[in-house]
Amino acid sequence: MQDFFDILGIKASVLAAGLFGGVLRALSHRHYKLREMFASPVCGAIAAAYLTMPTVYYLRSINWPLPDDPAATHATAFLIGVCAMWISDIAFDVVIRRFKGMPPG
Repeated sequence: MQDFFDILGIKASVLAAGLFGGVLRALSHRHYKLREMFASPVCGAIAAAYLTMPTVYYLRSINWPLPDDPAATHATAFLIGVCAMWISDIAFDVVIRRFKGMPPG
């Protein structure tokens, strides 16, 4: 399985941190929907897998006091995993409103 993740350029530990961020988001949401219970961890894992390293790179480039240890990367992946479903909800809402011809917002 690790070889498959390496081919995709994904660190398994970052993927797991994003997955658990998505799980936290799914469990802490007030209105439980079956779709969100399954989609949130998947969305969190995928977002963390591909957005964590660019985010860490950006934070270091603006001199954010980010330690050089893996825990900082995993914490960033977890936060991205928590926020990923909210970001996807906003993006889907914008797309749906565009197709329906409604103004965004």
